[in-house]
Amino acid sequence: MRIVLVGPPGAGKGTQAAFLAKNLSIPHISTGDLFRANISQQTELGKLAKSYMDKGELVPDEVTIAMAKDRMEQPDAEHGFLLDGFPRNVSQAEALDEMLSAEAMKLDGVLDLEVPEDEVVRRIAGRRICRNDSAHVFHVTYKPAKTEGVCDVCGGELYQRDDDSEDTVRTRLEVYHTQTEPIIDYYKAQGLVVTILALGKVEEVTARAMEALSRQAA
Repeated sequence: MRIVLVGPPGAGKGTQAAFLAKNLSIPHISTGDLFRANISQQTELGKLAKSYMDKGELVPDEVTIAMAKDRMEQPDAEHGFLLDGFPRNVSQAEALDEMLSAEAMKLDGVLDLEVPEDEVVRRIAGRRICRNDSAHVFHVTYKPAKTEGVCDVCGGELYQRDDDSEDTVRTRLEVYHTQTEPIIDYYKAQGLVVTILALGKVEEVTARAMEALSRQAA
C-alpha cells in the first residue's frame, strides 16, 4: 500500500506510523528522518537544505520533494510506503501525484488522524523532558513523574521545551490549519481520505486505522 498520514501536531502520527508500517510491511518515510539523514550524510540535497536552515529560512518545496522522491525510489519502497510529514501542502501533494503518475503508480489512501484541538494542547503542553536524557519523557496528566519535576529514571530535572508551551502549540496548530489541512480536501476530491478518531490507547487507534485502510483498499 502507498499511504499518506496526516493530522495535527500531537495526534500521534509518529507512533502510529511505526505501528502501521510494521503491520503493513512497508517503510515509514518521515520528513524529519529524511532531513536528518541527508544532512548527516552530507548529500547535495542535505547541504542545500542546511544552507536554508542555517539562515533560519524554510527549506523550499523542491528540495523536500527531491528528498522524498529519492527515498521512494529505494528498493524497500518498491511495493509501498507510508509517508509521514510529506506532503505538507497542496503544491507538494500535486508534485507527489505527478511523481507517482510518472511511474504508473497511485496512492491507496490518506489516513487523517483526528484529535480535538484542546486535546492536542493538553498532550503537548503537558510534556516534560529530562535535562539529562531527552529520551526520558513524562506528562503531567498521562505519565506523571513520581516526584514532581524529577526524572524517575535518573533523577534529572524535568522541564518543558519552549516549543511545547501552550502559545507555541496553538501557533503550530494555526500553521497546520493554514498550510497542511487543505491537502485533506485535495485528497477527498480523489476519494482517498479515511478519517479516524485518534483518541484512546495506541493499540486501539492502530486497530481503528488498519480497519479503515482495509476498507479503503477493498
